[in-house]
Amino acid sequence: MIDTIKYPTLSIIETPNDLRLLPKKSLPKLCDELRQFLLNSVSKSSGHFASGLGAIEITVATHYIYNTPFDSLIWDVGHQAYPHKILTGRRNKIDTIRKKNGLHAFPWRNESEYDVLSVGHSSTSISASLGIAITAQKENINRKTVCIIGDGAITAGIAFEAMNHAGDIAPNMLIILNDNDMSISENVGALNNHLSNLLSITIYNNTQYKNRKKTFINIQQTKNFFKKNNNIKNAIPPGIMFKELGFNYTGPVDGHDVIKLTKILKKIRNLNGPQFLHILTKKGRGYEPAEKDPISWHSVPKFDLSTYSLPKIKETTPTFSKIFGDWLCEVAKNDKKLIAITPAMCEGSGMAIFSKKYPKQYFDVAIAEQHAVTFAAGLAIGGYKPIIAIYSTFLQRAYDQVIHDIAIQKLPIMFAIDRAGIVGGDGETHQGSFDISFLRCIPTMIIMTPSDENECRLMLHTGYHYKNGPTAVRYPRGIGTGTKLQPLKQLSIGKGVIRRQGKKIAILCFGTLLKNALKAANKLNATVVDMRFAKPLDKILILKIINNHSILVTLEENAIIGGAGSGVNEFLLQEKKILPILNLGLPDSFIPQGDQEELTIDLGLDSNGIIKSINNYLKK
Repeated sequence: MIDTIKYPTLSIIETPNDLRLLPKKSLPKLCDELRQFLLNSVSKSSGHFASGLGAIEITVATHYIYNTPFDSLIWDVGHQAYPHKILTGRRNKIDTIRKKNGLHAFPWRNESEYDVLSVGHSSTSISASLGIAITAQKENINRKTVCIIGDGAITAGIAFEAMNHAGDIAPNMLIILNDNDMSISENVGALNNHLSNLLSITIYNNTQYKNRKKTFINIQQTKNFFKKNNNIKNAIPPGIMFKELGFNYTGPVDGHDVIKLTKILKKIRNLNGPQFLHILTKKGRGYEPAEKDPISWHSVPKFDLSTYSLPKIKETTPTFSKIFGDWLCEVAKNDKKLIAITPAMCEGSGMAIFSKKYPKQYFDVAIAEQHAVTFAAGLAIGGYKPIIAIYSTFLQRAYDQVIHDIAIQKLPIMFAIDRAGIVGGDGETHQGSFDISFLRCIPTMIIMTPSDENECRLMLHTGYHYKNGPTAVRYPRGIGTGTKLQPLKQLSIGKGVIRRQGKKIAILCFGTLLKNALKAANKLNATVVDMRFAKPLDKILILKIINNHSILVTLEENAIIGGAGSGVNEFLLQEKKILPILNLGLPDSFIPQGDQEELTIDLGLDSNGIIKSINNYLKK
């Protein structure tokens, strides 16, 4: 239960209806309490941290002015929505966020009527808001539609596609750009530069605002800007880009002045047509370490607020992401043709050191997965060797480009697919469940599934030097197995390795579940094959195995439907080889949030689960 003495105002807010009963003068105090509550709760439970701290005032102001949940409020990116969850009836459950059977890390339709759209991936808010606004217009109901888009989400093409459409049909809707100059990493690109310049222009024309700008900009940077661009204030009116897209532009506005925000929102609520409110916020607002380093404090483990530091994690075994980043540096040292690309996931993909050591060989294209893939195609055509570092869940967003712009043209581009398989607390939207399934059906594609960090390195090396088409190396979130790293060499394409020789039962393993397969095999006296390649399959080895075994088990951390095991089934049917086959992997359902280890157990992919599934199958 909430401490009513520590949080006297927040404690009486169960829903936004309670919020709207407060006098306006109480809102700054509520914001202070909400910020402190968020600080205390996330520090004790872990979760997304800096983004929510920066969105406190806009959360309070929007719910205060708009009649939610009748009025629709959509968050983008959804990790900004922790304060929203606290104010919409979930305050006492906020410590369960990202945990098994707890609150989702993002707005989730099945969780609350206040969550209009389930939003794990970014940049979807404007399209959905436009659709919702059109339905309200068609039904002739006075429902307002608001989307709050921030943390770099506006850089994605879908956001501009939606604005282009909205400006043409002119519905009653509001886009609030929460401009904090950050995504998970620092924002990049011309749009980010435009927003920074826009702010500078506004400050130049508004000396009263200039006195309050220290929260948002660096004075010297602004002076330097105007030394180079003396006439810019007359050349570009503030918000011209959004106005030209058909929006009525307001801003930039101090996003931490809750009273001012409520006044502006009240005026905008009564306006017709598409509105665009540009607010300026500080990611990590209210906690100095998070303000200074919002990247490190974007998502945090449990920590002690009083220490002003995150706990140091002692990892003697490197993560797969680090293995990838180290490999990049090792190769780039002697190969200037290597180009590494990321769609706004520099730190997450293990590329931070590489980006600093080899800045001319590194491109962060912002949240723009489709562009990342086709950009890589152009680099490959130009004679360079592109590597696209991307999470499995985000690769889904660029599927057409993989086929149309890379695979059909047989371009030698490698996908380093991070977070393949179960990822944990981010839940359904982020589990890497489908990449083998959706890549396996693409002609010319090579798919590698390393079982440990050494194999991961060797496969990255193999994929990088493959010249006949695209390759993909998929590896999981988290640390490796502690396997000793060997000198780089190319592996034979489509060749597996027998890791344990047994009798009757043969387990064909694709990926890092190999360690679980070996534990199970020791008790079952089963053969274990590290298949290494989901495509092409080692068909010669499979035929050899079935001649000496009476049951085949396939094991993978991917959807069973369309996965590597399905490939084995297809091959054996084609060869008219009929024997009992058990496919183990991710079920035909979206995997909920939870700790990686506990989800592996729940899904029966740990060693005990594998033994149980095989024994049950044998009993049939």
